[in-house]
Amino acid sequence: MERAGRILGKLKLSAGVADVETRARAAWAPAAGKKIAEHTRATALVRDALIVEVGDYIWQRQLASLEKQLIANLAEVLGEKVIARIDFRPMPRRRAPQRAEAARPDREHVNDPVLDLVYRQSKKNA
Repeated sequence: MERAGRILGKLKLSAGVADVETRARAAWAPAAGKKIAEHTRATALVRDALIVEVGDYIWQRQLASLEKQLIANLAEVLGEKVIARIDFRPMPRRRAPQRAEAARPDREHVNDPVLDLVYRQSKKNA
């Protein structure tokens, strides 16, 4: 049975569907495996290099030693040798949304004397 990546490469489809970069990014997870795919994300294809963001520097070093095997797996999934090297880059840390500790505290006094005066005057006008 033939892989879908090989069939897509042979078909004459529109540029958006059969784009080499799109297929290479989609092929990353099956080629890398479940465990590696959880800690990485293929982001772009620059010439013949696949840019892959990794969780941290430790993953970057470990995956660099598996580069040749991963390239062979990608060629098997894609059905052609499109990727000559993989560039592993550490991902920037994503900040989680933060919750407010209280819903707008109603203060009667502000620490700064000038702002306290402005605050009290604005409450009188409102």
